[in-house]
Amino acid sequence: MDQQNKRVNVAILAVPEVTASALFGMFDLFSSPGRDWSFIVEGKAGDQRMHPYIVARDTVGFKAANGIWVKPDYDFSDCPRPDIVCIPDFFVNPGDSVAGLYNQEASWLKNCHQNGAMMASACSGAVLLGEAGLLVNCDATIHWGYVSTLKNNYPGIRIRIDQSLVLSGVAQRIVMAGGGSSWQDLALYLIARFVGLEEAIEVAKVYMLQWHDLGQQPFASLMSFRQPSDAVINTCQEWLAQNYKAQVSVTKLVAFSGLPERSLMRRFAKATGMSPLDYIHALRLEEAKQLLETTDIPVEAIANEVGYEDTSFFGRLFRRKTSITPLQYRIRFGSLRRALAQN
Repeated sequence: MDQQNKRVNVAILAVPEVTASALFGMFDLFSSPGRDWSFIVEGKAGDQRMHPYIVARDTVGFKAANGIWVKPDYDFSDCPRPDIVCIPDFFVNPGDSVAGLYNQEASWLKNCHQNGAMMASACSGAVLLGEAGLLVNCDATIHWGYVSTLKNNYPGIRIRIDQSLVLSGVAQRIVMAGGGSSWQDLALYLIARFVGLEEAIEVAKVYMLQWHDLGQQPFASLMSFRQPSDAVINTCQEWLAQNYKAQVSVTKLVAFSGLPERSLMRRFAKATGMSPLDYIHALRLEEAKQLLETTDIPVEAIANEVGYEDTSFFGRLFRRKTSITPLQYRIRFGSLRRALAQN
């Protein structure tokens, strides 16, 4: 805690690849507690309870990934001692290693953690926690599109994408938000933990924020978009893409591939990360999601359209894979189409 003004010091780490919306959005939310609610309801700003600032390896300004100019407030050697360190998401190719690219950032993060700071990441920011060695044998989360980035580069991490936030480490001093706008959940959680629940609710009301209580599953693609080097499996994928609505079976796929069943199962899983049956279900459910988003076709008809004669089975499978029912999915993701249709 900043003893001079009793505000919570929040260091927000910036790298040139940072997503500016998350960087500056975090800055705005952490500036709000104690200040904005009284301004909205009483016309007079209150005392700011948190002190956010942007930290980078040096204070030379740079353009963020989307071209917006970022001017750090401090470098690693002169920034105020943080109570919280936040790592916004940054651009990294899914699955790629960043080993050696952020050694200064990793060393600073490790030092801050050793000095008692709360560590918080949003989306791909979790990669830098991995680089700092802070996720060994820990639960973790990251954007659903970047799961392979953690799995491929930091063995032993247990990845959860079914939760909005994942807490890890001693005294739960590491908190991670999955992806997209879940950095808002991260900020609200930290405000509640360090300032108070009432203040966090006030910030949510001022900014009209909604908690992502369903985690990432409703938003995640069920497909693994790997480009296999196995030509036979690639051909099998193309065949499934054309035939998944029919009563496709593993037996039929085996016959099409010309491979022994055991060999097909092993090679298919290695190439796609799924079994052939799971792959078929994923194809069908992705098509169902598109129909729910873009049409008013009854759920029963959609189930039949994508290859399920048993609507109840389709509903159970859909909910297991996305955390919500087909009807709830339509309400959540079809609203934009309906709004545009009215204009």
